[in-house]
Amino acid sequence: MDIEKVLKKYVPMTETAFYILLSLTEPRHGYGIVKHVDDISEGRIRLGSGTVYGTLTKMQKDGLITVFADEDRKTVYEITEVGKKVITSEITRIKELHANATKYEEGFL
Repeated sequence: MDIEKVLKKYVPMTETAFYILLSLTEPRHGYGIVKHVDDISEGRIRLGSGTVYGTLTKMQKDGLITVFADEDRKTVYEITEVGKKVITSEITRIKELHANATKYEEGFL
């Protein structure tokens, strides 16, 4: 998989994709992802199952995540090295946005 192609496809990321990948600091099943995103966004982002599983399927196809079954045969999602490169690239982009927003926000107050 060509990492540059993947980066162009995903960065900038949708908020949904960003939070799904961000929740994969450890392997999680679908409901665990939904719950974690709800928790870290303090309820602002409530992911529907169609959105989550559609995004996860796309990410798996593009090599950002892998899928396996745990001991209870539940489907578990785990970020790959490609996925880590994508999320760190997006985090860097967001840090730049934040720095510039902070630097210039006084002009709008």
